[in-house]
Amino acid sequence: MTFLSGNSNEIDHDFRSCIPFLTLMAGIFFINFFSRIILAPLMPSLERDLNFSHLEAGSLFLCASAGYFFSLLSAGFISSRITHKHTICLSCMALGIANLWISLSGSLNTLRVGMFMIGLASGIYLPSAITTLTSIVRTRHWGKALSIHELAPNLALIAAPLIAEAFLAWMTWRSVMIATGLISLCLAAVISKSGKKGNFKSQKMSLSSLRELLSIPSFWIIIVLHSLAVSSVLGIYTMLPLYLVSDLNIDQNTANTWIAFSRIFTLPVVFIAGWAVDRFGSKQIMGTSLLITGIFTVLIGAVSGKWIFVFVFLQPLSAVCFFPAVMTALSRIFSEKIRNMAVSLTVPVAYLAGAGAIPTGMGAMGDLGYFSVGFIILGGLIVVGALLTTFLNTSG
Repeated sequence: MTFLSGNSNEIDHDFRSCIPFLTLMAGIFFINFFSRIILAPLMPSLERDLNFSHLEAGSLFLCASAGYFFSLLSAGFISSRITHKHTICLSCMALGIANLWISLSGSLNTLRVGMFMIGLASGIYLPSAITTLTSIVRTRHWGKALSIHELAPNLALIAAPLIAEAFLAWMTWRSVMIATGLISLCLAAVISKSGKKGNFKSQKMSLSSLRELLSIPSFWIIIVLHSLAVSSVLGIYTMLPLYLVSDLNIDQNTANTWIAFSRIFTLPVVFIAGWAVDRFGSKQIMGTSLLITGIFTVLIGAVSGKWIFVFVFLQPLSAVCFFPAVMTALSRIFSEKIRNMAVSLTVPVAYLAGAGAIPTGMGAMGDLGYFSVGFIILGGLIVVGALLTTFLNTSG
C-alpha cells in the first residue's frame, strides 16, 4: 500500500484502510496467545485430575516457553525462505495440531510434550507479524497499529478463565483444546487468502548483522525489561489462580471470574497506551509502566482479604501499557535490516524467563509455603527494572 504525503486526513484514511488486516492479525495473535495460557485457569482441575504438584504445574509453562524460545530463534531462518505471510500461516497450522495433541494427552509427560509443541508452533508468529505490520503502517502510526495488535493477548487474558469455566460447567478441559485447535486451522486458511500483505521474505541472518545487533547496548537492556514485563503479565497470570485457590482459600470459580474481570479494562488501556507512546515516547511509557506494575505486584503478595482483589484488578492495567511501547521501541532502535532478528532474539529470552522460569520458581516457592514471598520478590525486581529504561536510546 502507498502512503500519501498530503494532508492528515489522507494519512488517517490510509491508516483506517489497514484496520481490517490489523484485526485479522489480532485474531491470529489471540489464538496464538490463548493457546499458551488456557491451561492456567484449568490448572486447579488438572492438578486434581492428574495428581501433580504446583512445581509440576509450573513446569508445563516452562515447556511452552522453551518451545517458544527455540522457535523464535529459528523464526528468521524460516521467514527468509517462505515469506512472512507463509510463516504466519505455518504457525497457525502447527498451533492447531499442537492443541489437538494436548486434547488427547493423558499424563503429565504428554502434556509437557504438547506444551512444548505449543511453544514451537506459536513462536515463529511474532517476528513476522511485527515486520508485516510495520511494513504496511506509516511510522507515525506504529503505536496505534501495535496497540490494536496488542488487544489480542489482553482479550485472551480476559477470555481464558471465562471460557475455561464455561467449558468445565458442561464438558471437560479437552473440549477447550479441540475448539482452539480447529479455530487455529481455520485462521491458517484465512491468512493464506489475505492478499499480498507480508508476502516478502526477511533478510537472512548474517554474522555481520548479528555482531551489529549484539553491539547495541539497548538490545541487552530491552531483553531484561521485556523479561520483567512478561513475568508481570504471564508469570503472574499463570500462577495467580493457584495462589488464590490454594493459599488464600478462594473458590476456583470466584478466582477465575475475578481474574477475567480484572483484565476487561486492559482493552481500553492498551489503546490509551498506544496513543501515549506516539505522544510521549516509548521509553517514558515503559519506565512508568514497570514502576507502577512492580509496586502493585509487591502488594498482591503483601495483602490479604478483600484488598487482594483491589491489586489483582489494578496490576494488569499498568502491566499491559509496556507492550505497545516495547514493540515501538524495538522498531525505532533497530534498523529494518536487523529488526526481525532483534525481535527473534529478544522475545524468546523474555518468554523463557518471564513465562517459564518465573512461574516454575513461584510454583516451587508455593510448594515450600512461600507463595506470597514469590510475588513480593518479583515485584521488587520489576521496580528495579524501571530504572533501566533511562539507559535506552530510542531516538533511532
